[in-house]
Amino acid sequence: MNFEEFEPVYEAIIADFGFGRAADERARDVAAEFATPFAFERFADWRGATVAIAGAAPTLPDELALARSADVVVAASTAADVLIDAGIDVDCMVTDLDKNPETGAELTARGVPVAAHAHGDNIPAVREWLPEYDAESTLVTTQVAPRGAVENVGGFTDGDRAAFLADHVGAGRLVFPGWSFDDPTVDSMKARKLTWAARLLRWLERRRNERFDVLDGRRKTLDDGSALAVGRWGKGASR
Repeated sequence: MNFEEFEPVYEAIIADFGFGRAADERARDVAAEFATPFAFERFADWRGATVAIAGAAPTLPDELALARSADVVVAASTAADVLIDAGIDVDCMVTDLDKNPETGAELTARGVPVAAHAHGDNIPAVREWLPEYDAESTLVTTQVAPRGAVENVGGFTDGDRAAFLADHVGAGRLVFPGWSFDDPTVDSMKARKLTWAARLLRWLERRRNERFDVLDGRRKTLDDGSALAVGRWGKGASR
């Protein structure tokens, strides 16, 4: 995934939420002050592997077997804590530094890669936490055009961004423990973000010519143009 391909999706997202590109660009530029080039070769063993994209839904404790059976485990946000407490090694954490940034710092200190995301609403957290992360183990990401050592691999929420990262480095099969698009515990803003996460995963599975079990029962709605409301990227292109 490159930004030129992702940009129409990004524009659709910020239009839907009323977010501004300028704030995201400021966050990227702040993050660039702390970012160093990340060696994507560290993800070489993801190529062709079964990668678990672990979400932080309340269902995760009941779906740990799916994570244990995967070759690689990528944890979105607080899913990392659940997995670690269950004795499951986390191979990468994806976070926008909003809930458990200390977990990310601890993981990078142990040499575990963390993809730390900068966006318009988390500039204070970027300034506070990126200096606490081991630079060699930190992939700094943005949702606008990449700059310097700040990368854009696609995605919007921590969970779907983890899936796009896995795709970016050539992962084989993707599985999704701990996902719930109808989580009753989240507020309305998070619910809207989960809707976008589902849309993005549908786009990704079509690009990959793959079917994600987590989307079963949702594809008809997601493929409806009025529901997607994303213009030229909605139907996507398989590859």
